[in-house]
Amino acid sequence: MIIKNCQLLISAVSSSQYPEGQMPEISFAGRSNVGKSSLINSLLNRKKLVRVSSSPGKTRTINFFAINEEFILVDLPGYGYAAVSKSEKLRWATMIEEYLSKRSNLKSVVLLVDIRHKPTGDDKMMYDYLKHYMGKVIIAATKRDKISNNALGKNLKIIRETLGTDEKDVVIPYSSENHSGREELWKEIMKSLQQI
Repeated sequence: MIIKNCQLLISAVSSSQYPEGQMPEISFAGRSNVGKSSLINSLLNRKKLVRVSSSPGKTRTINFFAINEEFILVDLPGYGYAAVSKSEKLRWATMIEEYLSKRSNLKSVVLLVDIRHKPTGDDKMMYDYLKHYMGKVIIAATKRDKISNNALGKNLKIIRETLGTDEKDVVIPYSSENHSGREELWKEIMKSLQQI
């Protein structure tokens, strides 16, 4: 995928602020410390388009990025971050649910999980929610560079079994450090964008 241009369109907190028009959207969901900003930067071959923070839970808005003026990548707030108030967590959850359940432009969701760890209850809940609405879930298992080749198969099996994936779902090991998995993830994204 050749990225000619990408730009932040808007950071929204409600549906009234979503970009207008019919450009298809692919969104990214995951826990606060799963490396979502790094993955999006890696995917777009940009260093600082999406702000990467050393402390998790910094994405508090839904960020819309226009790519090649053809489609939009959507960075959703991270979930499951313990160091925020219950009311803030509820606000984020409501914001995410409103987007996922009502956005007609949405073509697919990439769910990020950390390849080093068994998916959490929050990951399972998000997977089930996406499965219900989308039918197929693209799962990016981040931080691939942090585990050995020997551990890869075992860790992917744990992810599939814990989430309860089926043959429609795709699990892609991904490293934002060395971009392994980038081509495969783009292939799945492009497939989703081409669906009517």
